[in-house]
Amino acid sequence: MDTPVDISAIRLETARLVLRPWKETDLADFYEYASVEGVGEMAGWRHHTSLDESRRILNSFIAEKNVFAVTDRKTGKVIGSLGLHPSWANREAAYAPLKIKELGYVLSRDYWGQGLMPEAVREVLRFCFEDLGLDGVSISHFRENRQSRRVIEKCGFRFIQNGEYYAGPLNKTFEDCRYLLLREEFRG
Repeated sequence: MDTPVDISAIRLETARLVLRPWKETDLADFYEYASVEGVGEMAGWRHHTSLDESRRILNSFIAEKNVFAVTDRKTGKVIGSLGLHPSWANREAAYAPLKIKELGYVLSRDYWGQGLMPEAVREVLRFCFEDLGLDGVSISHFRENRQSRRVIEKCGFRFIQNGEYYAGPLNKTFEDCRYLLLREEFRG
């Protein structure tokens, strides 16, 4: 069962990151990483081609209140996003009664390979289970996205099934791999 989430007053911290609500003043940082070819495409959206496009999406993040700005703790610079979305598991009979959200994330290419996204995901998992009282968290990656697969494996998710995901902005269907982590499986 999908459950509403409002992160507009939430601030999460890790050793190297702060996850917080988006602000209009984050536009330049957002555009900087979202405009790099190949970054958004790994998550199913086209890289941004204008500040106006980034502004429109940033405003939706602010309005929908379900996507964290991932910021570098030392500099305050926004380096990615991590959202809590309706899950594929909500449509599966076995999981339909459970309160489950789907994690989705993007990280600036300049910060890949430093273990930052697993650090962010683990803290958001803690928040989901301890603060939101979710029963489970799902996550998916496109079959060819090895970096996301590694994040998912490091964070303890259990593979459930393969599926297909139609990425409208790219007008392309991807094979995806779907995972789940139940509250009792989480090793904070």
